[in-house]
Amino acid sequence: MLLQNGDLLFVGASTLNLSGAIDRVTQTTANTAFDHVAMIEISRDSIFILHANTKTGTIREPLSEYLANNTSDNPHYAIYRLKSDYQFAIPNALSQAKKWLGLPYNFSYILNDDSLYCSDFVERIFRDDQIFTLEPMTFIDPATRQTDTFWKGYYHKMNLEVPEGLPGCNPNGLAASDKLEHVGQW
Repeated sequence: MLLQNGDLLFVGASTLNLSGAIDRVTQTTANTAFDHVAMIEISRDSIFILHANTKTGTIREPLSEYLANNTSDNPHYAIYRLKSDYQFAIPNALSQAKKWLGLPYNFSYILNDDSLYCSDFVERIFRDDQIFTLEPMTFIDPATRQTDTFWKGYYHKMNLEVPEGLPGCNPNGLAASDKLEHVGQW
């Protein structure tokens, strides 16, 4: 599989901790079980990953460093590409991404302009061209139809209400966009 500038790299979710909690309340189909999303930038003979992560915030890093820093026990990746009608948005998205670099990670997942989480970063860099849309966030476990216990504890520790219904986005929701096509597994 040949990577292209502007491809989106989705990282498979685990079933545990934050990764499992994200996937549990956001999975859209059996094919979308992701907990992270990043954008690929190809610059001359180098490949970079532009993303927001919990350790560094928003960053542009070489693919080799990104892969070396992945701590998943069983990492798997999926590559999605904007369909041809939307490829025009990539140059502006790359430009926008560089403007957001250096911000801290948004651990509350409540949208603001001072910190970003991974899918928030990707949605924002494509926002001018309306590639993705914000949706009401949910923290409801589909199996119990109650607020997921992980998220109850998570927000309790932050002394915040669970932001059920506030606008946001997540990797599974982005991967389900009809403006993207799955181009391969890695």
